[in-house]
Amino acid sequence: MIDLDHVIVSARDQRASAKLLGEILGVRWAETGAGPFSPVYVNEGLTLDFIDDDGYFPVEHFCFRVDAATFEAVLKRLKAAGIEYRSELRGPMDMKVSAQYGNVYWNEPDGHQWEMLTVSYARPPAA
Repeated sequence: MIDLDHVIVSARDQRASAKLLGEILGVRWAETGAGPFSPVYVNEGLTLDFIDDDGYFPVEHFCFRVDAATFEAVLKRLKAAGIEYRSELRGPMDMKVSAQYGNVYWNEPDGHQWEMLTVSYARPPAA
């Protein structure tokens, strides 16, 4: 078995980025964690470790697969926070859920792109 344990996410303000994502996803986050990171505890096995980075870093894409109730709760928090979202990867901020895949995309202040869906389109159904 192989599980992804953590990912380091560069940010201009690691605490603000961790706080925003933790609050939007409705998961625990901390200002400090192991080492120089501000962690977001996505689930029991995965942590996103935000780190301050003043240099160039690429915009990353992270996709969260959630159940329908969590999808609705996160969407509600996005709306309440005034965070624009879109139904297409590179589309306009149309504030819609994709009719094709049932997913949404939004960006955080440093540009990283978050996606949320209930059914993975990246994996074929199990046989």
